[in-house]
Amino acid sequence: MSHIEVTGLRRRFGDFEAVRGVSFAVERGEIFGYLGANGAGKSTTIRILCGLLSPSEGRAVVAGHDVATSATDVRRAVGYMSQRFSLYPDLTAIENLDFFGGAYGIPPRPRHARARALLADVDLDPDDRRPTSAMPGGTRQRVALAAALIHQPEIVFLDEPTAGVDPEARRNFWKIIRRLADGGTTVFVTTHYMDEAEYCGRVGLMAEGHLVALDAPAALKRAWVPGRLLAVRGAGLDLAALAHVPGAVHVEPFGAALHVRGPADALDPAAVRGALEAAGATGVVVEDAEATLEDVFLEVARQGHR
Repeated sequence: MSHIEVTGLRRRFGDFEAVRGVSFAVERGEIFGYLGANGAGKSTTIRILCGLLSPSEGRAVVAGHDVATSATDVRRAVGYMSQRFSLYPDLTAIENLDFFGGAYGIPPRPRHARARALLADVDLDPDDRRPTSAMPGGTRQRVALAAALIHQPEIVFLDEPTAGVDPEARRNFWKIIRRLADGGTTVFVTTHYMDEAEYCGRVGLMAEGHLVALDAPAALKRAWVPGRLLAVRGAGLDLAALAHVPGAVHVEPFGAALHVRGPADALDPAAVRGALEAAGATGVVVEDAEATLEDVFLEVARQGHR
């Protein structure tokens, strides 16, 4: 049996349906990414799987417990780190962990020992006397993760855990996530950072409440971004200039550059460069590129949930 099993899950808020017939399974020890734009239904799904919301329809079983009938057992089996880190800002790191451990009924002595061990595991000093409000965002993030792990959950849900922190802090945080998964903890994570999603064993893509794609990152790229992909850089790049270039089937802005995609046997880099230069672009460089999950995300958004 999978560690998380979701079948036909729906959640309505009045006339609005936030999650629309979602089905998937997550295996024990897997790092499972759940991606989508704001309002796609990611956080609503997590709240249901954590036993904080009841489904309107469908079934979800988490760590062997049905979320509709055994929500208390689900909450004991999972850890949840929300987008806002959910710490008490006037308490130190170890005081926060002591409080959350007490809420789970862990006796004082083992609770204190586990809090110190967890803070060390996330590379923090258990004797740091600063309140969490005085800590940098990346440090508060690690304290919040430790707090979510204080009761030794089988599954940890991380909802946008690295939002607003610097790239180095994000890299360090993902090292900790990989250690957790290597130790057998199942990690279910949402993120807006497509480079982070590359670390996941599988990725689900949500759009307008639907799960529109689910697979390993490499398989998603093959399925959603087939053919040849060109990265184009330069000044004055005009998408409209490529409208009649043979093989240029899809053209998307990609930061300050363009990504141009089409059949491998028809898309000619010289033709792309020539069309852009004829339209006034300067310093044009056209190179073959590897598809990224951001390309997949853009293609999913373009096609909707057809």
